Amino acid sequence: MSFKPLRTTALALAFLCTPAMADNAAIEAMEDYLDFVEYGGGIIFAEQIPREDWPRFHVIDARDAAQFEREHIPGAVNLEWRRVLAERDELPQDQPVLIYCNTGSLSAQAGFALRVAGYENVRILQGGFEEWKAKGGFDAADRASGR
Repeated sequence: MSFKPLRTTALALAFLCTPAMADNAAIEAMEDYLDFVEYGGGIIFAEQIPREDWPRFHVIDARDAAQFEREHIPGAVNLEWRRVLAERDELPQDQPVLIYCNTGSLSAQAGFALRVAGYENVRILQGGFEEWKAKGGFDAADRASGR
């Protein structure tokens, strides 16, 4: 399992939080989160989701509207990754949220932000849309198990 998306997010946050711009409360919240987050930080692989389980997820395509219009996971809603915190009140609390982008890096940032904000029901699709397609889409779990 790669921690590149999380490492990239941490580096981006470090550059953005220069001493003049640092918000101690935000930094403390991120420290607390990183101290107690479970291994994997909410990452899930396409092959871990059986076809029959997909409907239980609120699936968010975190790419821009043009990419979403071209192609997306059926049933997904488009919410660009930069907008997830601004629109977090629209996210369901009573079902798992699955967020993806093209490769997993932007959705990892969005998922990290939501999890720091207290949303424990958020999962990030490892490898994003491209890996989901390459592994068989909704049939990834069956392919991985040899069915």
